[in-house]
Amino acid sequence: MKPRVSLQDSALRNGNFSLRIDPVRSEDAGLYEAWVKDNMEVHICHVELGVITVTFIPPSPVVENEPLVMSCNSSHQASLVKTCWFHNRHLDPTSRTFCVLSGTLFSLRPAMSDAGSWHCQLQYSDNKIISATYNLQILGFDGPTNPVVYAAAGSAAH
Repeated sequence: MKPRVSLQDSALRNGNFSLRIDPVRSEDAGLYEAWVKDNMEVHICHVELGVITVTFIPPSPVVENEPLVMSCNSSHQASLVKTCWFHNRHLDPTSRTFCVLSGTLFSLRPAMSDAGSWHCQLQYSDNKIISATYNLQILGFDGPTNPVVYAAAGSAAH
């Protein structure tokens, strides 16, 4: 996993033997075990790492009015009961441009108003709720539908 993993050597002296993984990948999910020997005593710690993946096809930034697929998956082992999507903290799809199929969001014509924070929440049969947030960028024109811009000859127009 090198060079994505590290230990903070200075923290080891204070009893903190945390492992840092950056960036986390889907294949990193699983059970981790740490053994620390302190004089003649051995301390063992078990930690399970779960990974949630938010996928946008195509990846952000998305071009306005081009098809978009958003999905959310987790390494959690229980059965998935429900997937909820929130856009800028509101339960979505409130916009007419989205439809949902098995927890996956589809949009044939995403608009500039669809940009921003998207939060997926996965609920499992063991009542575990797992969530992740993704910031979607959309490239397009955010202005009047038939803009007319006047500029003086010899000047710059924006």
